[in-house]
Amino acid sequence: MSWRPTYRSSKFRNVYGKVGNREHCFDGIPITKNVHDNHFCAVNSKFLAVVTESAGGGSFIIIPLSQAGRLDSHYPKVCGHQGNVLDIKWNPFFENVIASCSEDTSVIWEIPEGGLRRNMTEAVLELYGHSRRVGLIEWHPTSSGILLSAGYDYKILIWNLETGEPVKMIDCHTDVILSMSFNTDGSLLATSCKDKKLRVIEPRSGRVLQQASYKNHRVNRVVFLGNMKRLLTTGVSRWNTRQIAFWDQEDLSMPIVEEDIDGLSGLLFPFFDADTHMLYLAGKGDGNIRYFEITTEKPYIQYLMEFRSPAPQKGLGVMPKHGLDVAACEVYRFYKLVTLKGLIEPISMIVPRRSDTYQEDIYPMTAGTEPALSASEWLSGIDRVLMSLKDGYHRPNQLVFKAPVKEKKSVVVNGIDLLENVPPRTENELLRMFFRQQDELRRLKEELTTKDVRIRQLELELNNLKNVSPKDV
Repeated sequence: MSWRPTYRSSKFRNVYGKVGNREHCFDGIPITKNVHDNHFCAVNSKFLAVVTESAGGGSFIIIPLSQAGRLDSHYPKVCGHQGNVLDIKWNPFFENVIASCSEDTSVIWEIPEGGLRRNMTEAVLELYGHSRRVGLIEWHPTSSGILLSAGYDYKILIWNLETGEPVKMIDCHTDVILSMSFNTDGSLLATSCKDKKLRVIEPRSGRVLQQASYKNHRVNRVVFLGNMKRLLTTGVSRWNTRQIAFWDQEDLSMPIVEEDIDGLSGLLFPFFDADTHMLYLAGKGDGNIRYFEITTEKPYIQYLMEFRSPAPQKGLGVMPKHGLDVAACEVYRFYKLVTLKGLIEPISMIVPRRSDTYQEDIYPMTAGTEPALSASEWLSGIDRVLMSLKDGYHRPNQLVFKAPVKEKKSVVVNGIDLLENVPPRTENELLRMFFRQQDELRRLKEELTTKDVRIRQLELELNNLKNVSPKDV
């Protein structure tokens, strides 16, 4: 990619990346070796969650950010999944609540204050609805009780966590869904799919508003660009070079601009900061992070700088805005997964300023820590709540997450409760259930044959009794 060095006045022109000291890194973590294209890491202002390598099911660990350093090999884990964990996301409003999805189901967990002291196997809420494994989950940006899950059955389910039931199924995709992204107020959902199509969906109704199938740009990941009414996608060009494309969300017939990045093969993950309008690009297996400034006018995408590191990254977690160090002029923070070293290191993006006072120009109003609406109020269209980082960025959230209490239902047929048997969660469980059913059918056939023979014997004995005359008795 040829970046012409043009002078442009920007407060973020000199942003640089700073790796945390060794005492701020997390070492000795058995990071998962799963090849699923995801980050396997989630961060908030309290905890760091990382998917780990484990046998006999999936697991992930929860580490308080204050406990940096080398991790004990017997550190407790969240290990309630029977299949590999594919995605984890913290609730943006309840910092002790995390959602995870795997090859069996989607699960909501509530982490105790101070972290885990023993292995956690009991979930607050289990969400069954997909017929195949669940690969992606996404929290709603303004509602506290809405969660989206995308499965390998090509469907997106919208869950109301106040009732624990799905309220909507989006069934417009013809292949595996690769990524999902909400706009700022959560009224629109953008998806990229393995069928090479980019879609903008109205999630409440499931209606597809815009759809793009552009042959020169094969979309892998998509992200909404804040309130700019623009989309940015990363993907591959027809010459198999990594590429980004800039789209108008109201017209996906053709991208506004396309830019080639390089000829490497790793997947490009986009991260957009809606407050500073900065875009970060990190490739899977790369050691560098490129960052740009996005504008609504030409040239739209302005290259700023590149953070370089020799260690390749498997995934990246992103700290929410209210967890940043505003005294150091930190505008973004990554947590980089280095699988080869079992290491997670923080990378801070800092705007160099001489003054130690609060820099209001680089910290505009940002997303608040309190939900603007509940799940039942989602259709009312209330805007999201913004907060200032000057005074309120350490304000504790007084809300309490309450999982729904489900009454046990029963459907009894011939003395058998049909809802008592949980449906298979993985393909292996499905095969085991299939073979068990085959054995049961074989046993029932043998029992039926035995009973048929017994019935014939009884019929013959009955006929013999009828043929016996009264004189012979």
